[in-house]
Order: sequence, then C-alpha cells, then structure tokens
Amino acid sequence: MEENQNLIQTIIEGIQEKKGKQIVTVDLTNIDSASAQYFIICQGGSPAQVAAIADSVRETTLEKIGVKPFNYDGYKNSQWIVIDYGHIYVHVFQPEPRRFYNLEGLWNDAKLSALPDVE
Repeated sequence: MEENQNLIQTIIEGIQEKKGKQIVTVDLTNIDSASAQYFIICQGGSPAQVAAIADSVRETTLEKIGVKPFNYDGYKNSQWIVIDYGHIYVHVFQPEPRRFYNLEGLWNDAKLSALPDVE
C-alpha cells in the first residue's frame, strides 16, 4: 500500500511540474470489476501541454523512484494520453475529451479525491 502511495505522490509531482490542472485520484481498490487499483486524472490546456505532462510523469517516476510504465498511448494527437503503471493508470486529458469521457462519473462509486491546482 505504501508503495502505491509513493508512486501516486511521484506521479502527482510530475503532473504539477508541468502545471497540470484539476487532478483527481480515483481509489478503485474496493471495486471488484476495476482494471486497476487507482486512476489519476488531470488535464492540460493544449496537445503540447498534455504531452509535456505525460513526459514529466514518466521522467519523474523514473528519476525519483526508478519506476517505468508498462505502456503508454495517445501521443499521436495528445487529446488523451494514458500511462499504465499496472495497478495505477494515469489519464492526461485536454478539457473537451475529459468532459466527454467523464471517467470520474463512470467510476463515481469509487473514492474520488480532488487536489487543488498549483499555480
């Protein structure tokens, strides 16, 4: 459990490093049908910022705690990039796709925790 929290905190640092907004952690540990234990959802204002946030997450987790993702996808158009850390998925959206897919609403029976934006 502490390992998860350390990875989650490091992912959040990577998001905040590139001014990612509206960060929400979704605790799925009590949902049997969930494909992961946690989602971390955030957004950037442009394709370039979405890609920069995703890069920062990958670089920060590798540099600080030596963890590489299993996979990632979405860089082609950078509307929605997902980074797969096995039991933790990071979703970096632009605002419109985030509203459209509404992952927070889809998993509203999970424990949602919103973090204040860092300026």
